[in-house]
Amino acid sequence: MLPLRNVRVIAVEQYGAGPFGTQFLADLGAEVIKIENPKDGGDVARSVGPYSLDGEDLTSASLFFQSFNRNKRSLTLDLGRPEGREILHDLARTADALCSNMRGDVPDKLGLTYRTLGEINPKLVCSHLTAYGREGSRRNWPGYDFLMQAEAGYFSITGEPGTPPARMGLSIVDMMTGLGMAYAMLAALLEARETGRGRDIDVSLFDFALFNLNYLAHWHLAAGHEAVRLERSAHPSLTPCALYKTADGWVYLMCNKEKFWGTLCTAIGREDLIDDPRFRTFRERFRNRPLVAEVLDAELSKRPTAEWLERFGGKVPAAPVYGVADALANPFVREGGRIQALESADGVPFELLACPVRVPGEELPARPGPKLGADTDALLEELGYDQARIAGLREREIV
Repeated sequence: MLPLRNVRVIAVEQYGAGPFGTQFLADLGAEVIKIENPKDGGDVARSVGPYSLDGEDLTSASLFFQSFNRNKRSLTLDLGRPEGREILHDLARTADALCSNMRGDVPDKLGLTYRTLGEINPKLVCSHLTAYGREGSRRNWPGYDFLMQAEAGYFSITGEPGTPPARMGLSIVDMMTGLGMAYAMLAALLEARETGRGRDIDVSLFDFALFNLNYLAHWHLAAGHEAVRLERSAHPSLTPCALYKTADGWVYLMCNKEKFWGTLCTAIGREDLIDDPRFRTFRERFRNRPLVAEVLDAELSKRPTAEWLERFGGKVPAAPVYGVADALANPFVREGGRIQALESADGVPFELLACPVRVPGEELPARPGPKLGADTDALLEELGYDQARIAGLREREIV
């Protein structure tokens, strides 16, 4: 009884951003039907290495592909040909939504917009994720995550001062835009179920990258503030909120409420700092940020990180600085079921990070990303196609 159990989504998608968003839908019970071209190996993510599942079918062995396509179905379909679009139209009659992530000029060319599909199914929602939008001077530009980070200013505020511009370590723009596409689709679907009419709804990588500058952009628009890279990955205004040295490494502290300063001072045995006029409020601590770092480094360097975290636990907002391996080995990760065990279609066991959305009382599905075209025959049969017709479509490479 998952919340999206009665939602059918057609996903004309590839690579990371769109599939990341529709995987959230599939994890929560939606039937997500992935449309892939039978002639070019389907979603390019199927061939992305370097790591794959030993013994699994080549079309679904890529761990990159599995990371974005859990709990989906695969239908091979050549949308560049009239017969392929005819099948899409038959499928659209049965669907609630279509999600796509393509270059901005492609949805219109392939007839994936509400202008075309709304004639077939007036309730259908068409949610589009593009690089720069479906209108404007860049509608036909290809675009990728790191390009957006560069142009939207992320490189200029990531890393330490005096180093070359740096991207954020994850494909964060892809992921947040994919989630935005899923959110936009569900918002429009609520409307469609109320009114009986669907619509187009759009998100773009560039718009999400820009929008997530958030308060840094607003400070600039209102006061001309120019964001810069700060030492120790510090917050631009709150102190202490940065990396500090311990006996064996680093700890990140975020005393983002006034009360935490006093709690921190008590925890490190320096109650005298609480009412020190140099540190009494955020304003004074910000003004004396280098001195705050000097004092905290001296005190925190007396003990290893693990001891400090034990002292701070639940009282002072603090975190260790882990690499990916240590982050995944964290007992808190396993404690909360944050890693999901799956078995591939060919019986290969593997693990993925579990969906971060919890549905109390329900177990989320754990089906691997499908082999290319794994559900083609079953879906066509659901549409009323007989075996002879399906065989003919395969012979002409429509499916």
